[in-house]
Amino acid sequence: MKDLKGKVAFVTGGNSGIGLGIVKVLAEEGMSVAFTYRHEGHRDEAMTYFADRPEQQVLPVKLDVVDRVAFVQVADEVERALGPVQLLVNNAGVGLLGLIEQATYADWDWCIGVNIGGVVNGIMTFLPRMLASGREGHIVNVSSMGGVAALGTAGLYATTKFAVLGLTEALRTDLIGRPIGVSVYCPGPVKSNIGDTTRGRPAHLAETGFKMPEMPADAEPHPMMIYGMEAIEAGRYVMDGVKQNKLFILSHPEFRDVILARNAALAAAIPDVPINQARADSARWLLSNPIYSEGA
Repeated sequence: MKDLKGKVAFVTGGNSGIGLGIVKVLAEEGMSVAFTYRHEGHRDEAMTYFADRPEQQVLPVKLDVVDRVAFVQVADEVERALGPVQLLVNNAGVGLLGLIEQATYADWDWCIGVNIGGVVNGIMTFLPRMLASGREGHIVNVSSMGGVAALGTAGLYATTKFAVLGLTEALRTDLIGRPIGVSVYCPGPVKSNIGDTTRGRPAHLAETGFKMPEMPADAEPHPMMIYGMEAIEAGRYVMDGVKQNKLFILSHPEFRDVILARNAALAAAIPDVPINQARADSARWLLSNPIYSEGA
């Protein structure tokens, strides 16, 4: 979708961080933007930005992205207020750091439920509506550089973000030849409150194996929050990726070496033996995909 003006966007987790950066950029571009929030304080803080921008149409809607029934209700509400959604941004996510051996099942269930389940719920709610409308549209799923390479002690987070990457590539494959573009955004550090996501953790999944130390009130912020990308800059990368129908949206060149190293390790692992031609012929449909070579 090269022209976004006048169209409707829906952004999950758009009350802060990357999500809010995306909302700001899309609203400035002339889109009507609905965004989800969990806490009224975050919603109010986000909306202060738009108080001086009455020409920008922004609609906050309360939603826990793991709630499938509520997702449908919110989608109906947004369509009644703004019109059919043509751009879906599945951004809501939570961050967990720690060794996999320390995790509880509750840690896994919470991380998977939000980071994968929330994306699935967004797609399952809006994709049928987008296809039925016959209009052009686009879906952006937010993964992470931690979904491209295993970085640091973030095994649960990496598992979910790798899944979002694969889901996006599969969805783009499914939609070849149809008017819905699909992109995955894989950011590095962006100034956000992802470190505060435990506040929204449900009580029935409260048991955790990751014991985070209590930080004093006057503690210095983590360097990634000091030097991380501004969220509105991240939002511009996302908007540009939508307009260019990019499969992969990357914004942090600092990760070039680790991406290339992982790709090289994959290539080096291919057995250096002759191809079994009969086997190759029997699986020809699995041996290529135009989304990688032709940008389909």
